Amino acid sequence: MGADARFYERLGPLTAAEIADAIDGRVAGDGDAPVDNVAAPASAEARDLFFLTTIEEDGRAPSAGVAIGPADLAARLDGLAAVIVHDSPKTAFAKAAPLIVRPRRHLGDALIHPDARIADGADVGPGCAIGPDAEIAEGAWIGPGAVIGPGVTVGRGTRIGARAVLGFCLIGEGCEISAGAVIGESGFGLAQADGALFTLPHMGRVIIEDDVTLGANVTVDRGMFIDTVLRRSCRIDNLSHIAHNVEVGEHAVMAAFAGVSGSVTVGRGVQFGGRVGVADHLSIGENARLAADAAIMRDVPAGETWAGSPGQPISRFMREVAWIRRESARRPAKRGSKDET
Repeated sequence: MGADARFYERLGPLTAAEIADAIDGRVAGDGDAPVDNVAAPASAEARDLFFLTTIEEDGRAPSAGVAIGPADLAARLDGLAAVIVHDSPKTAFAKAAPLIVRPRRHLGDALIHPDARIADGADVGPGCAIGPDAEIAEGAWIGPGAVIGPGVTVGRGTRIGARAVLGFCLIGEGCEISAGAVIGESGFGLAQADGALFTLPHMGRVIIEDDVTLGANVTVDRGMFIDTVLRRSCRIDNLSHIAHNVEVGEHAVMAAFAGVSGSVTVGRGVQFGGRVGVADHLSIGENARLAADAAIMRDVPAGETWAGSPGQPISRFMREVAWIRRESARRPAKRGSKDET
């Protein structure tokens, strides 16, 4: 599945040869192969562009589309229409993708675009901006100064707080999005080549299911290709951050200042204490509990309680704390030493 047309407009088609010229690559295969969208390798269709650094990272060789990849992969991707050979596939993709698709924009002088669809019984506060093809359902409430981007849907009975900014997202029914929340901004993805940093384009979405609560100034990044998903009835407290490609399970609860890195899976019923941080590409099992200030660096099994930095099972963490206390009590600092308190 390529970029969702509700949120992204296609600029092509371009041919594989035209893309190769633009990014200083070379074509192996059909230079006339058309491209008019971007996708993840596993979901690419015939006219989609994607990048690969290895085949194994996605579990199987892609069977359709046009790839950007290193020379050693070109011969192994003979089922594709074309491969654009490049030494830095991520960087090349970052340059190529904006030539093919770009985010839709809210143009013109009207704060509420004439193509927006606002149901009878929805309340829209003063100073709101609502983009083309956005849909606001019956009983929804949009607070003063909120921004609803092109194609965004807000479900029945959902409340959007003042000055919240929503883009590239589908919001379910009965949700509470508090003041200042920002949903759907680009994730933090970078590529480096020749000493320069390149921002990777994000063409995914945020999906928020029914009965989700997000506190004030919560930020949720859209996925790069796949969606960032908040499942039904999860609760996320103020000033927390959910990065790209994350999935948060039903009834998960996160206290304030939680930080969840990219591509993390948070299981059903997980509980975060305040200021918990989770490193990228980890799995937090169902009903696990993470104590306040925990820094999670590896997968957490279902049902366990972890604490500390780096995070570990809480029983082990408490034994370490007790040992430190005993040892410090046995060895008091000498009078006049810099360790004396």
